[in-house]
Amino acid sequence: MANIEDNQHAFCIRPPNLKALLISVVVVTGLSISNDAEAFRVPMDAERAPAFTAQKSMTDKPMHQALGHRIAKAALERTESPVTYDPAYRKLAYPNGDVASDRGVCSDVIIRVLRGVGLDLQKSVHEDMRANFSAYPRLWSAARPDPNIDHRRVPNLETFFTRAGARRPQSTNPKDFRAGDIVAWNLRGKAGVLPHIGIVTDKKGASGWPMIVHNIGRGPQHEDVLLLWPITGHYRLSDDLITAIAEYGAV
Repeated sequence: MANIEDNQHAFCIRPPNLKALLISVVVVTGLSISNDAEAFRVPMDAERAPAFTAQKSMTDKPMHQALGHRIAKAALERTESPVTYDPAYRKLAYPNGDVASDRGVCSDVIIRVLRGVGLDLQKSVHEDMRANFSAYPRLWSAARPDPNIDHRRVPNLETFFTRAGARRPQSTNPKDFRAGDIVAWNLRGKAGVLPHIGIVTDKKGASGWPMIVHNIGRGPQHEDVLLLWPITGHYRLSDDLITAIAEYGAV
């Protein structure tokens, strides 16, 4: 992505080597997926997990503004440390496992930020997949859950957030996005599948859109890309929802 810091007026600028970047991401075994765009799609009306259906009054509350700003602040702090884009499969500790702090992909930004507010996605996604494996995308020919990689795959995160009741209505109106929201895209649009994910901040770019912290190949960056690619999911967490996930384990 073009460096916004080098051009304060730039927005919606496609990286000059995007094609090569997409190819390099797709061919890595650890995170490569099917090219079936329909299989990738997480339905808007996906069924909530039973435990969270009972928590509807809790999870439907408006987002706690303080939590959203904490998430956004933590995401911005991620841009201060260099990270090499590395989607290789790694054996991780469990729970609270992570790849080396100077390595990572787009999903690792989300994992590291949310771990700081009390949500260990490695543990939560694994427990839910172990109990409800058939509810998750079958894009990697996996026969069973794998706590080393499942939470680092964007379609799995989208499924988990949807099942937990965090999914927001589909929108391309920038006013519908708040600091701390999580957004997922398909970088290839109708041409295929390449999932991506990032965090909305409280800063606005030259476009007038809220800016995003994401890692698309150069480590965590703060950029004006919210509506640059087709959005596949928009998610909002609350303190109550994080507490409920911790209480129930698998959603």
